[in-house]
Amino acid sequence: MDSNAYVTRERIDADGSGALADREVAVKDNISTAGVRTTAGSTMLAEYVPPYSATVVERLRAAGAAIVGKTNMDEFGMGTTTETSAFGAVENPVAEGHVPGGSSGGSAAAVADGDVPIALGSDTGGSVRCPAAFTGTVGIKPTYGLVSRYGLIAYANSLEQIGPIAESVEDAALALDVIAGPDDRDATTRDASDHYDTATGADPAGPAPAYGFADAADGSVANLTIGVVTDLLDGADAGVVGTFEDAIDCLSDAGATIREVELPSLEHAVAAYYVIAMSEASSNLARFDGVRFGHDAGKSGNWNESFGATRAEGFGEEVIRRILLGTYALSAGYHDKYYKQAQEARAWIKQDFDAVFDEVDVLASPTMPVPPMERGESLDDPLTMYLADANTTPVNLANLPAISVPAGETDGLPVGAQFVGPAFGEPTIVRVASALEDRV
Repeated sequence: MDSNAYVTRERIDADGSGALADREVAVKDNISTAGVRTTAGSTMLAEYVPPYSATVVERLRAAGAAIVGKTNMDEFGMGTTTETSAFGAVENPVAEGHVPGGSSGGSAAAVADGDVPIALGSDTGGSVRCPAAFTGTVGIKPTYGLVSRYGLIAYANSLEQIGPIAESVEDAALALDVIAGPDDRDATTRDASDHYDTATGADPAGPAPAYGFADAADGSVANLTIGVVTDLLDGADAGVVGTFEDAIDCLSDAGATIREVELPSLEHAVAAYYVIAMSEASSNLARFDGVRFGHDAGKSGNWNESFGATRAEGFGEEVIRRILLGTYALSAGYHDKYYKQAQEARAWIKQDFDAVFDEVDVLASPTMPVPPMERGESLDDPLTMYLADANTTPVNLANLPAISVPAGETDGLPVGAQFVGPAFGEPTIVRVASALEDRV
């Protein structure tokens, strides 16, 4: 089956030898690769060839990995199904006729298809975890600032992080080890070494790992307390909830302490997320006008007509919808009513997470409240698609790390379990995910 996972198949050889020696990695098509076109899934950038590579690509190559191609995605990362790409929809390799999730659906499909063991995606509101859940793979959204965004075509800067999708928890964590770390070209990155020893209990005097995320995939959950977020079970598909609860029982049997917790602020997460993400998108995508960047409609004369024609031709329906809504939210007279309130809700959500992590080590929920939708099912109902992000968007608003790992199936369709940790708590979520992976 051709899943249409790739926009471009072009190999970039390794530039060194290290932890990923002889591995092949696919890269989402919004991550820049020098000399290889990078489209962001859009007609607007269909012929764009970057003159430089993203930091994460340089680090993969230095670690011995070869890049084998650029993977299909929802246009500019805007979607939950990978059906809004200008290069066609992606098929789910493990559930034919269903979507692979989005927006990193091409990366997840390439891994699920067995074409590569590891792929990179970007996660703005769940775009690594959602496709991982829908394709039975593993996806990690790192803490904001752990991985450089230099070379990532921006959608919503304050929310997005590059993260790995892989066949196993250990492989995903290994890829994260390689791409993580401070970068002088991205001022939002930071060195998390001081958090590493606290999170894992490793000997500070021992050999310095990159961060040792792969070492944390030891399958042990002894002495860990897992908080089940009951707010994220209400309204979810019954089959998804049942599969998730079976997974939690496995972790309880393995020695974890299970507690139910509530985070009242989460009911505002989807609304706050979309106001903030669309506002940032309206600003970031303003540069694509056919003059500075992107497709040129070839109109001459009136600037406004030329600008409008270029953007109407270059952008798809979902991107135009989000630009318009974001521009409206930021406009005079509505900024305080929408954008300011969304930022206040974001602060409340972060406070809720901070408080609950005083009581538990990790939070758990289904990654997605529904199993993979049938292709075309959500295209005519954007609101339903947005609401499907209810379990993943709070993590991006709070800038926390999270992982999606296969939890089982419902009616033959994959179900993912999501584990969320405190900031720079990647080793702990990797440990819990590996424990579930060993038992499902």
